[in-house]
Amino acid sequence: MRFLVVDDELTNRKLLTTMLEDAGYCDVAVNGQEAVECFRMTLDGEQAYDVIFLDIKMPVMDGHEALKQIRALEEKKGIFVGDGVKIVMVTALGDKKNILEAFHEGCEYYLVKPFQQKKILELLNEMDLLKLEE
Repeated sequence: MRFLVVDDELTNRKLLTTMLEDAGYCDVAVNGQEAVECFRMTLDGEQAYDVIFLDIKMPVMDGHEALKQIRALEEKKGIFVGDGVKIVMVTALGDKKNILEAFHEGCEYYLVKPFQQKKILELLNEMDLLKLEE
């Protein structure tokens, strides 16, 4: 599997990439603009991302705008809703407004920090990207 971890905080990027290292390869981005560029570069290739873990509060471009732009790029390529990259919002913002906005913009999952590796692996299992032993 191939992941993109997007967070402006180094500690959060390191934590999440460490949690994912046994499941696949991780690229990282420090803001939404970098995330959109990373996604654009891999969209046509064999190295397309399976999952993007996207923070909301970041400089340059926040996670909401990045999510909208990623979905717009997919739409231009004829990728239908639900067939594209899975996007997990991973944020400290657990309020109803941000959660509803993120789902409206096209994320599939929403995790409020702090989270544990078990929850990340359960999400990958739920996405049928990882089979956990019962």
